Amino acid sequence: MRLAVFLLVLANLLFFVWARGYLGMPVNPDARRLEQQLLADRIRVVARGEPPRTASRGAETASENPVATSCQLWSDLSSAEVDQIERLLSEQFADFKATRRTVAENSGYWVFVPPLASKEEVSKKTAELQQLGIQDFFVVQAAGPNQLAISLGAYRTEEAASAGLATLQAKGVKSARMAERKGRPPFNTLEIQGPEARAEALYQAIVTRLPKASPLACRIKDGTAP
Repeated sequence: MRLAVFLLVLANLLFFVWARGYLGMPVNPDARRLEQQLLADRIRVVARGEPPRTASRGAETASENPVATSCQLWSDLSSAEVDQIERLLSEQFADFKATRRTVAENSGYWVFVPPLASKEEVSKKTAELQQLGIQDFFVVQAAGPNQLAISLGAYRTEEAASAGLATLQAKGVKSARMAERKGRPPFNTLEIQGPEARAEALYQAIVTRLPKASPLACRIKDGTAP
């Protein structure tokens, strides 16, 4: 009797262990698989072999058809003229971008014979220079305070001009002088970039206000302008 009870208990125990999968696969193979899944009820399929969507159709169309860009370079402008054009852009052509630059030419020094009274005196003086072995000179013909002066050399620095003057004086050019030679007054340039479709309208608006001004073509970095 005791042996029968022991065998019955042992059989129940073995069945329980086998049913739990400790001795092999459980009765229901899917039961163990479901226990191993993490939050299986929250899994959602978002695509079935389809590539993800990229940029929108509008962005693709814009990249395939870029807007043509124009560039105009207006030079030799005073500050007041540049202010006038910039005001025009802000009021009527806001889709254009302007870049202002101020240009100042460097001053220098020159060695020269002061202006002479007549062309006859100039001829006489140039003959004297040639006799002293000096060939590098020219006569200033342009109207102004230096007309009929004889230029003997231009220099970037005062030290170089002083050395040039000393050389000429050593050769016997007693009338030579040295002075600062200023460049032209500072001026402004205005580079304007914007849509090609409105470039002509902008040009007409500027020349209406500044009849003497005329633009130059400038090159844009991306190469879309001439």
